[in-house]
Amino acid sequence: MKDLKPWAYGPFELIVNAERHYQLGEDFDRRIALIGYDNAVEVAITTYLSLNPIQRGQRTYKRDDCEKWLVNYHTKLDFFELECQERHITEICGKAEMVWYHELRNNQYHGGGAAVPQSRELEGIRKVAIHVFSILFDEADAESLVEERRDELTVSNIPQRNDIYDRLIDGRFGTVELAKHEYYTSELLYSWDPVAYSELGNKLASEKKGSSEDQQ
Repeated sequence: MKDLKPWAYGPFELIVNAERHYQLGEDFDRRIALIGYDNAVEVAITTYLSLNPIQRGQRTYKRDDCEKWLVNYHTKLDFFELECQERHITEICGKAEMVWYHELRNNQYHGGGAAVPQSRELEGIRKVAIHVFSILFDEADAESLVEERRDELTVSNIPQRNDIYDRLIDGRFGTVELAKHEYYTSELLYSWDPVAYSELGNKLASEKKGSSEDQQ
């Protein structure tokens, strides 16, 4: 896969992780995919607005405008809508539809509407996430890059779960409620991002080892 700019990897990997879950297709994975795609939209816009102009084609924005756009999800969509207008780019869907997907995502955390996302909903938010990333990070064939990276992540090169990391993570963070179900943090984190799970487990193990050495 081609190398991306360093600042593009955050939102890109969120899309890739969502892709992996979308491909698996189980109820839990569909929920995680919806959350991942939606988060990727917000992270892409936040990251873009936080860049130095040299990192975004010398495009500049007033500080007051950036602060206004970064207030919440809706204002970030306002920025993206304006940016597309300024660049004469046709959005694949309007703000109303993007907000709808965001509300579906919020229902996975809160409220009684935490149903399993439908295929049409996942396909819609997937297109939005890739579209936003493609425009803001100047990647014309972003969908192919996402699919290529997704297919590279096989069982052989993804960090595996282990009991030590599970105990350390769950001992520190306990459980998380998602769609009215309780999950161990280790389970949810590994499903969301195996690399982040491995990095956190290694960090907690190092902290525990250091603490034990200090007590000797």
